[in-house]
Parts: sequence; structure tokens; C-alpha cells
Amino acid sequence: MTFYEILIIGIGLAMDAFAVSICKGLSTRKLKIKHALICGGYFGLFQGLMPLIGYILGVQFKAKIENIDHWIAFILLGLIGFNMIKESFENEEDASPDFSFKAMLPLAIATSIDALAVGVTFAFLNVNIIYAVIVIAVTTFIISMCGVKIGHVFGSKYKSKAEMAGGIILILMGLKILLEHLGILIL
Repeated sequence: MTFYEILIIGIGLAMDAFAVSICKGLSTRKLKIKHALICGGYFGLFQGLMPLIGYILGVQFKAKIENIDHWIAFILLGLIGFNMIKESFENEEDASPDFSFKAMLPLAIATSIDALAVGVTFAFLNVNIIYAVIVIAVTTFIISMCGVKIGHVFGSKYKSKAEMAGGIILILMGLKILLEHLGILIL
């Protein structure tokens, strides 16, 4: 898997964290750089950690399901993508301006569950997991920091669009994996 493919997946995965970061920025009266660093740190760390855990779990089953691994990657990425698109149409409650460990930890875990499933798919693909984890974590860190600022300046206008874009990206990556395996798409 190329750097650009991993980066695109990282951007897609970061959209949930971006949406929450926008809400955090929106809820903050006086924005400080530490708010953006906290969001970026929590979301980047967990978006990097979860694919690693998923990869470790997936490697244990790889030999048993190698003949259908491309279908598993396609289905998992498709389901995650469709779920993100569905969530983009739902109204969620406003985020609190609390940046404490108690407030941020559940948000970081909730926004990175999708990354766990992507990590499982990485186990079936030609992916350097350490490299992928770093790219995904750094991408999420930067996007989340930007989300806090965007939320503070522009409000929640971009939240649902970010979730929808992330879902579409993951669906397209799953489709690309399937089509490449079937010999239909060569890039």
C-alpha cells in the first residue's frame, strides 16, 4: 500500500475526530493552543493505536481466511463508510468545553473504533503497519487541531460534511482493494 493510499485512509478515519474537534472548538469561548493540542493528541494517539491493535488481531486469523481477505477488507471499509455517512445526517448533542482526561478519553476511543476495523484489514494487505500507524496518527493529529480552530471560527457547519466525506473515502478505498484483487482495477 502506497503512502498516498494510507494518507487517504488516514484522512477518512480522521473525519470523526475532525467533527468532534469542530464541536469542541465551537463550545470553547476563549480558544487556546492547548485546546487544539489536547484534541490532536488524544485523537491522533488513539487513531494510531487502534489500527495497530486491529492489525495484531487480524494477523492471528490471516492464514485461515486468506482466500477471502479482499472481501473482508471491502465489507469492513464499506460498513464503516456507510455508518459514517449515516451519522452525518444525525443531529448529535453539543460537545462540552471540557478538555479533561475524563472528557477526552471516551471521545478518543469512540472516534477511533473505525480505525480498529481498518487495522484488521491492514493485516490482509501489504502494509507496513508501523509506517501506516504513524501516518494515520500524524494525519489525525493535524486534522483534529485544525478542527478545533475551524469549529471556533466557523461553527458546526462543516461537521456533517466532514463525516460524509470520510465515509465516502473509506467506501472508495474498500472498492479499490476489491477491484484490484479481482484484476479489474490496476493503479
